[in-house]
Amino acid sequence: MRQIVLDTETTGIDPKKGHRLIEVGCIEIDDLLPTGKTFHHYFNPERLIEPDAIRVHGITDEMVADKPKFGDLAQAFIDFVGDAPIIAHNASFDRGFINMELERLGLTPTDPDRWVDTLELARYKFPGMANSLDALCKRYNISLAERDKHGALLDARLLASVYLELSGGKERGLDLKMHGMVSEDGTEIRVMNHGQRPRPLPSHIHEQEAEAHKAFCLKYLKDQNMWGYATS
Repeated sequence: MRQIVLDTETTGIDPKKGHRLIEVGCIEIDDLLPTGKTFHHYFNPERLIEPDAIRVHGITDEMVADKPKFGDLAQAFIDFVGDAPIIAHNASFDRGFINMELERLGLTPTDPDRWVDTLELARYKFPGMANSLDALCKRYNISLAERDKHGALLDARLLASVYLELSGGKERGLDLKMHGMVSEDGTEIRVMNHGQRPRPLPSHIHEQEAEAHKAFCLKYLKDQNMWGYATS
């Protein structure tokens, strides 16, 4: 299933007080694994960035002064996300800013039901424990070596790894069946059942081992028929 892992950086913490998006990072995942497709842009928020926010993400007013406005790339963002579920950590925060920006442009906001909150998933799985993105990365041994400050694309990449772990992705059941596989030219690959071998492989058990096995079965096993050793 196609999903989008999303993170944002903003001028402050409350879109209702006029704070704006300054960075959006999205990672496309399919069956919980990154496909390599991303959407990442900085935006001119048309207002000053709060000092507390700069201390978190390190993005200054000068760094985004020449960047496009969100409206310039809103359709590109909508096209990239499509109708896929959106994964975010503390999703109400990111959803609030994304929907505020869309509504400012007269566009349809995202449906809350589309959003999957990894913070809620983590709190359910690890009640009473620290469940920040940093804490979850450390718990799952996901490297934070590149993370000096918050960044939307980097945090989305980290969150994709965390979401895989929270979903049990590395421990899902082993399935060796080939379901709906197609070749590079789009041709369906059919799996054929060849049945039993026309000429069975020869046994690698020596005669002495076979006799010892038969003696053991006749002496100790009640259901001797399963080995073809029944005496009656």
